[in-house]
Amino acid sequence: MIRYALRCDNAHAFDSWFRSAAGFDQLVGAGQVACPDCGSKAVVKALMAPSVAGEAGPRVAPIEAPALSTPANPREAALAELRKRVTEKSEYVGMNFVTEARAIHDGEAPERSIYGEARPDEARRLIEDGVPVAPLPFMPVGKVN
Repeated sequence: MIRYALRCDNAHAFDSWFRSAAGFDQLVGAGQVACPDCGSKAVVKALMAPSVAGEAGPRVAPIEAPALSTPANPREAALAELRKRVTEKSEYVGMNFVTEARAIHDGEAPERSIYGEARPDEARRLIEDGVPVAPLPFMPVGKVN
């Protein structure tokens, strides 16, 4: 794994982990790397100092990176809190989301908060039909690495 400091065309700085340098190039080329602040996909590597361990000379203690499970900034903390609230107060219905959302809207299923997965075209049809849905800014727990 390799960690890159990144920058978008709107000068937002952020970092991310990649399997390899080639993996980064492939994901950026496919438009799958986006700025978490503005969503821009015009992302490049920012200048960063290499982390090199040497045998000669004084040793410098490495900078402690926060645990990946610990939010690194207020935006990540807010997303973590949102995920916690959604998972505690809603029922995960997985790929049955579209069917279940329609059934709740039509009064054929008990009214409750649900979350799950839908293709963009399915979500668009739900919205066009007046079913109140909104995208979540995170993947279900089972879908993340």
